[in-house]
Parts: sequence; C-alpha cells; structure tokens
Amino acid sequence: QFDYYIFILYFQVLKAEYFSPRRGEQQMYKLDIGWPKTPEHFTGQTFCVAVDSLRGLVYIGQRGDNVPKVLVFSEEGYFLHAWNDTVEMPHGIFVWNTATGSSVWITDVGTGKYGHTVKQYSPLGKLIQVLGTPGNAGSSLIPLQFDQPAEIFVEETGEIYVVDGDGGMNNRLLKLSDDYKEIWLTGTNGSGIGQFKIPHSVTVDAFGRVWVADRGNKRIQVFDKVTGEWLGSWSGCFSEDGPYSVRFTADYKYLIVAQLNINRLAILAAPPVGSIGDCAIIHSVQLADETKPHLVDVDMRSGAVYVAEIGSQQVQKYIPL
Repeated sequence: QFDYYIFILYFQVLKAEYFSPRRGEQQMYKLDIGWPKTPEHFTGQTFCVAVDSLRGLVYIGQRGDNVPKVLVFSEEGYFLHAWNDTVEMPHGIFVWNTATGSSVWITDVGTGKYGHTVKQYSPLGKLIQVLGTPGNAGSSLIPLQFDQPAEIFVEETGEIYVVDGDGGMNNRLLKLSDDYKEIWLTGTNGSGIGQFKIPHSVTVDAFGRVWVADRGNKRIQVFDKVTGEWLGSWSGCFSEDGPYSVRFTADYKYLIVAQLNINRLAILAAPPVGSIGDCAIIHSVQLADETKPHLVDVDMRSGAVYVAEIGSQQVQKYIPL
C-alpha cells in the first residue's frame, strides 16, 4: 500500500510537469516547477504578467488589501522588488522597450481615486504618464475617458492599442499615437462585426494586424493596424469558453489563448499573411482545476510563456520544448 501511494505521488508530479496533449497533438511546453524561487511573495490575486525580454525581468500585477500591487522577478525566478504607489486594481500590464530604456504600462480598473486609467511607470514604479481621468468612469464619446480598461499593447514606435471595457459601458478598441492622440477608434457594445462584449486582451502581430480577445462574444476579432478595418474573426475554437488573453509566440507562428473557466491554454496556428481563415487548435495545456488563467505574456527572446492565475494566486512559467 505504501508503494501505491508513492506511485500516485510520482504520477501527480509527472502530470504537473508534462501536461498531456490531446491525441495527435505534439507536446510544446513544459512547466518550470522551479519558477519562481520564492512563491511566498504572491500575497494577492495575480491578474496580469508582463515580460521585459531585453532585461530579463518579469512584472506581475496583483490585487488585495495591503499587498504590493506590482511584483518584479528575474526571469530565473528571483524576487527583486515591489511597488504600490497609485495602482489600485491592476488588470493588464505591458513592458515597452525603447533604445533608451523601458517603462511599464498598467490598466487600472479600480473605482477609487486612481481607477479607470491607463498609466505608465518607470521600472522602479515612478509614475510617468496618466491617460484618462482618475476615478471617473468614461463615456465612449470621449476617446481618453476609460471605463475599466482591460489591456494595453505598445509598439516599438510608441503607438498604443487599448481595449476598453472589462465590464464597463465602453466596448471598444482604441489606437493612439505616441503623443496620445486618437488615430482610430472602433467598436460598440454588441455581437455584430466589429462590436465587442468585454474586449479583454489585445496584441499585434508582425504582419500589421491587431488581435482582440472578444471575451463575451467567445471569439477573437482581427483588425488592420493602420486603418482599423475589420479583417475577420475566429469563433469555432471557443464554444466551451471565451478567450481571455491573446499573445503570439516569439516566431509569430502560434497564438496563445487563455481560457479561464475551463482552466486551459490553447495554442492556435496563426495565419502569416492573407485571409484570417478559420482557427485551429494545434496544442493545449490543461491546467489544474480552479487555476483560472487570466492573462499571459511571452518572453520574445526565450519563448517562455508566463501565466497569471487568479484562482491559484500565482504566476507559472512554461518553457518551450
């Protein structure tokens, strides 16, 4: 009987380390069971994660009373420092790298004096820029008046994409110039072409397309990054649960999608150019029950995938095989 329990324990460890792909799927990722080195620094609900690929840093946004809202780790998993100023309820986080340095953008969905904003910080947490009116939920009539902005993506040029509407009155995708002027804005509340129900995550590929996780409509919508024109949508892969997060692998061959309610990461084949076509899941990582993966990010240098998990209150790292 003792040997039997040893076997069961061994099996559980194997299951945690090598998640079984679907039949016919190729295994693509392995859980890094040693990341982070000190998980006790996770003291709240971990909602978002962003990787500074150039400097080997990982930024994590968490929520809770009397907890630091931003944690910073090395890519090896060592805790470095934390900061808390002017962050109320972080939802999305993004690291923007330039030739002269890096900064951290955070969307804040809080309802207090810091909420309904998109904010830029130095790597050590100094507030640099605030977009939106802190504490005031917005109207879709005003471009820079947010209502629970979900996520931000910043290109190397400084051009910004914001999905605005984590349950608020706004359901839209907004593109801003590097000096924060509106370039284009698209989307209203609904399920038609170009409409959204909780646009939750946004990313840009290497071929001039903007990909949005349209969570409530259980689909991904795709737009031209120059004009904002609608290019297509994927819904066939999300009948069980809507997409919560969208990020590309470092080679832009695959799109990684988090599905919170079924505790799954889906890896989809990404069309290089031309028609969006239909979605195809080529691999999936089934997480433990109640893990609740919310948002993910990819190290564009190593290919590692970091998953912010609300349910298990941690961030996990997956290494490409």
